[in-house]
This record gives sequence, structure tokens and C-alpha cells, in this order.
Amino acid sequence: MTTLNGKTALVTGSTSGIGLGIAHSLAAAGANLVLNGFGEVAQALEAVRRHGGEVRYHPADMSRPEQIAELVAFAESEFGAVDILVNNAGIQHVAPVEEFPPERWDSILAINLSSAFHTTRLALPGMRRRGWGRIVNIASVHGLVGSAQKSAYVAAKHGLLGLTKVVALETAQTAITCNAVCPGWVLTPLVQQQIDARAQASGDAAGARRELLAEKQPSLEFVTPQQLGELVLFLCSEAASQVRGAAWNMDGGWAAQ
Repeated sequence: MTTLNGKTALVTGSTSGIGLGIAHSLAAAGANLVLNGFGEVAQALEAVRRHGGEVRYHPADMSRPEQIAELVAFAESEFGAVDILVNNAGIQHVAPVEEFPPERWDSILAINLSSAFHTTRLALPGMRRRGWGRIVNIASVHGLVGSAQKSAYVAAKHGLLGLTKVVALETAQTAITCNAVCPGWVLTPLVQQQIDARAQASGDAAGARRELLAEKQPSLEFVTPQQLGELVLFLCSEAASQVRGAAWNMDGGWAAQ
């Protein structure tokens, strides 16, 4: 069983969905947590604190480099270190390329890709000083394959896998690892919005859910935040010390097609 007693984890976008599931798994293993995001903050803090560790929250806007710097500095001032960095913050917009609003493109790349660069460059020096660290980038199966009408999201997630590989190579002879997790459909608020849009058009909520899964995910089941949390926990373990630069898909068979 992985024990993270005495370690501090910073998880961006962690007040709901995938990020909160990951926070639960890390807290249950003994890590102190710094949460970030715009979900139900009080509820998320209360839930993660039930595991018994110390939990803090910082409201950084992950599209703003100066606020990202404040977030990392806050984590280090509260706990003395960022041992585990999970870059999970993300947004989505769906439209054909020729209709894609440029401001949406910019905001998606800022939050889904650039924020991971900024947190990584700020957290790495401390990891190097302490001689240990884990960086896990929550990418997407869309970091491995494309889908129509998701140009910014797919571009950002492909870029995140490239960043993951570079950081893994630059830390290859240290006890710091950098890997990416590539989920398929997870029933998060982002995905629920897509289901709701389909249901509004068809009038069949259950059918909209089935259709969404059937188009891409052969298992016809959603990946859960808890499953992703356990995978991240494994990547933080000693057993994963030679997993470096991986893009680990948990996608119900999506990328196998």
C-alpha cells in the first residue's frame, strides 16, 4: 500500500470531478493537500479532510501566471514543499475550427496547457532540492487521438503530452518522475454538459448518455474519478519510479480502436 505520510500534494482543478477524486486518493494515503478550483470549495475541503490530513485551498485562476506563482508559493509556505504536483485544471469548448472563437482558443490553451508549464517550472526547483517529486499531468485520450469540433482541447492535450515527455527526460536521472494520465469519458461536469446538450436535442437523457459512450468508449462505461485517483496514487509510488514520460490511457478501450 502506498504511503504518502509527510508528503504534500498540489492538485489544480480539484474542487470537483477528476481532481477531487484524485485529492481523495492522495489524502487517504496520508498526503497533505492543497486544493484549487471554482467548484463547491467548502464541501470539497470538508470531504477531503475526512481522511485525517491537513488540507488547504487557494483560489488561483489557472489562466493567470502571476496567480499560479502565488498558488505554488502558498503551498510551499503552508507545508514547506510541493512533493506531488497534479495538473488537472481544464476547460472545454466545442465548435468547428472556422467558427471557434479566438478568445476561447486562448483560454483553453492557457488553462489546459500553459498552466501545467507554469506550475511545473515553479515546483521543480524545490523537488530537485529535496531529491524527490512526482508530476502527473491529467491529459485526455484526446492527447492521443483527435475528435471533430474540439480543436483547442485536442491541441492543448497533445501539447501536454509533449511537455510531459520533455520534463521526464530532463529529470530522468533524478528521483523525480513526470507522467500523464489520459482518461476517456468520465462523468464530470464538463461531460455532463455534452450529455445535456444531446438530451435537449433528442428529449432522451438516458439515450444521450448511451450514445455518447457508444461513439467512442467500447466498454460503454464511464471511467470514475476514483479509478483515476488510484492510478495517480500508483504513479506516486516507489513501484512506479521507472515509469517516466508515459501517457497512460484509462479510456474503456477508446484508443485501442
